Amino acid sequence: MNQPTLIAAPVKDLFYGGASAEYNAAITAAAARVTAFLENNKRPFSGIRPAALLAQFREVDFDTPLPDYESLFEEVDRLYIQHATAFHLPQYIAHLNCPVVIPALAAEVIISAINSSQDTYDQSAGGTFMERKLIDWTGQQIGYDDQCDGVFTAGGSQSNMMGLLLARDYYALTYLHHNIKLDGHPIEASRFRIFVSEKAHFSNQKNASLMGLGEQAVIKVATDERFRMDLGALEAAIQKERQLGNIPIAVIATAGTTDFGNVDPLAGIAGIAQRHQLWYHIDAAYGCGLLLTDKYRYLLDGIERADSVTIDYHKSFFQPISSSAFIVRNRLHLNIIRHHADYLNPKEQDYDALPAQINKSVTQSTRRFDALKLWFTLRLMGRQQLGAYTDTIIDTAEEAACLIEEQVDFQLLSHSDLGVLVFRYYPAKLNVSPCELNKKIKEQLFFSGEVLVASTKVDGKFYLKFTILNPLTTIEDIKEILNKIRSAI
Repeated sequence: MNQPTLIAAPVKDLFYGGASAEYNAAITAAAARVTAFLENNKRPFSGIRPAALLAQFREVDFDTPLPDYESLFEEVDRLYIQHATAFHLPQYIAHLNCPVVIPALAAEVIISAINSSQDTYDQSAGGTFMERKLIDWTGQQIGYDDQCDGVFTAGGSQSNMMGLLLARDYYALTYLHHNIKLDGHPIEASRFRIFVSEKAHFSNQKNASLMGLGEQAVIKVATDERFRMDLGALEAAIQKERQLGNIPIAVIATAGTTDFGNVDPLAGIAGIAQRHQLWYHIDAAYGCGLLLTDKYRYLLDGIERADSVTIDYHKSFFQPISSSAFIVRNRLHLNIIRHHADYLNPKEQDYDALPAQINKSVTQSTRRFDALKLWFTLRLMGRQQLGAYTDTIIDTAEEAACLIEEQVDFQLLSHSDLGVLVFRYYPAKLNVSPCELNKKIKEQLFFSGEVLVASTKVDGKFYLKFTILNPLTTIEDIKEILNKIRSAI
């Protein structure tokens, strides 16, 4: 009979009471590397090419552990930190990556070490009520009453999937008396239709595919001159699908499109959804920051009429990834997705007395306590300070839009409700097409490491894109970036 392997004492690498000294030393060393990253970076990217970076990874041998923490941090610094994108710099102006607030970073230390799981009360206790309190608070900011509910999620795509799943199952239960959770799709499912803006997030198509409805279930609705869903086009699209024998079940509005940062006419869409008895979901993954500001909150008028809302705190509340939520106006709708497991959340348990957040989650059982980051942030900074950041970002974006419009060698495609500006460099004399010129500019800037901008295509044409999500970005920074674009080629 094999004898059990004996563990030599003292154990230093496990997180337990006997290893507090090593824990403090490791955390202190990690903090020093983060501080160096913060203080030493003067440009948002090192400019390293993928082939050069990959060559360094070929030297790593996982079968041979490193001798000490110093060696480990040196390796991680060389392979990762030196080439990590610095989202906190104004010269990073590409994607929806916000700079993060320090209270949330402090929370990350506690979250990772204590390692609570948010699925059941016996794994989180106070964490359960912290998350619920923040969900209630978010619902209040949306304009919901005390019947709202929700759950923290891994991101906007997951929250959007939950909204679509509820829309599908609610329709089947209410109008077809069919339980998809138990019995699978009804025969009518192939005719289900969901209406989104042609500029809505791609997760809608992916989610429809994953749910077995197919991308064909998603009907793209034309937009207006500001790339917001056109109400007349929505009404016409619904009528057309009905005439074709299809079954409209939901409309998904976008509060803050990824490409243009504009908000669909939420109140008008709410009226259409109500008239046609459609589930109304709003993807406010980006535009949720408007909940923080009194100055621009009006842009979300009508959000309180949605059946469900996607919130990404890690886009517009300055939280580290990941920190998102799915909120419903009527808490009873979450019962549609509830599943009971005897070992975890048995059916006979009194969930008013002993709550379990897993009853509201679709794709996560074990789930990180990301809500603590937002708790730290709100309790120390408050809604007003976060709202002031949002005001600054929107004001800077509008000033930047006007500046670009004034430049004879730039073409601005649209102003933004939030902070995304789509444009291209278009000097009077061109030796190549404007699309090729702007592609080369983006690549040149990226591998110089000096400025990171994004890009997109509109009507098949290539454009550069600013995503202003940093309250420290000034109009002087924008002027400097425009000059670097001019000189890139």
